[in-house]
Amino acid sequence: MLKELIDQFYADSFKDKDKEHFYITDAGKCPRAIYFKFKKYPKKQPEPRILRIFDSGDYTHMRIMSVLFGLGIVRSVEVKIPPQEIISGRADAIIDIDGKPYVVEIKSSSQYKFANLDKPEPDHMKQIQLYLHFFKIPQGILLYEDKNTQDLKEFPVEYDPFLVQNVLRDFKTLKEQIDKNIIPPIPKDIEPWRCEYCEYREECQKIEKSK
Repeated sequence: MLKELIDQFYADSFKDKDKEHFYITDAGKCPRAIYFKFKKYPKKQPEPRILRIFDSGDYTHMRIMSVLFGLGIVRSVEVKIPPQEIISGRADAIIDIDGKPYVVEIKSSSQYKFANLDKPEPDHMKQIQLYLHFFKIPQGILLYEDKNTQDLKEFPVEYDPFLVQNVLRDFKTLKEQIDKNIIPPIPKDIEPWRCEYCEYREECQKIEKSK
């Protein structure tokens, strides 16, 4: 009874915006899924459980940010990148430690993934590298919190111009495919879990079967 009411609340509160440009959080995602989003392909509505996970991540951000404010090291929060032609985004925070600015990105992680995390996840590395590039800040920190235990892991990051250029090139290629109505191929190295949980899985499978 109560569970159904809560699930319905999340389902009713979900609002999916039309996609008009790339977000930095698209870095590392499946280009075909992004293409489908731009083209408004039919997709599966996210389960209320998934929406609650997103909600929990937002509270993690707020809690950690309150600590950073308490430490007196926050320069700015939810910082938008300078206007770009096809990309937009905002970093969680820019802080000062020992007189040096750092871009900070806060990520929550499942207990299993957290336990095996010995370096930043590739998607997150691409994202923070773009922030370093657009803010012209040479260093950043990826901070992970275990959702179950609230343990923390941090990974200092140095600006990598080679990686940034590769990511920007991929965005440019995808923009051209979208403009020309060319459906991108599924990346050969895509992790199976992305396809399993993809909201466009049915549409993608139709395309693959029609080849």
